Amino acid sequence: MPRRATATAEAVEGLALAADLVVGAARVSAEPTPKLLPRALVARMKRGAMIVDISIDGGGVAETSRATTHAQPTFVEEGVIHYCVPNMPNADPRASAQLLADAALPFVREMAAKGIARALRENAALRSAVLLWKGRVNHAGIAREASLAYTPLSDADLQ
Repeated sequence: MPRRATATAEAVEGLALAADLVVGAARVSAEPTPKLLPRALVARMKRGAMIVDISIDGGGVAETSRATTHAQPTFVEEGVIHYCVPNMPNADPRASAQLLADAALPFVREMAAKGIARALRENAALRSAVLLWKGRVNHAGIAREASLAYTPLSDADLQ
């Protein structure tokens, strides 16, 4: 039975050492993927355990991870099998597109019912997804990468 824990170094270590399978799916917006599985920890995992590094597109959660391909999807490092295919949804684009549409539909409906500005004022999750508003970059990572000015989205912008 899967266990849940806050991703402290101690919790990650304990769970990784006991696991047959570790799925790495960490992401920090506009930052490289945090290395939650240092090489020394991977070396102490069960021989034959597996890491599926979904975060490989951003560098991977394991220090031992490196991008693989569908033609050669796995490799063994420190006795642990690694599966690190970038853009895993690409393996089934039709299903991926349907899942994305299903996830977006409630937000689209909310914006249609309330109007975009009101929906953004009332829904923090939706508001956090705004990248550009009225010609200004509202995402710090995009602004930094594009060398553009960053302007946080304010309530005044949504009036």
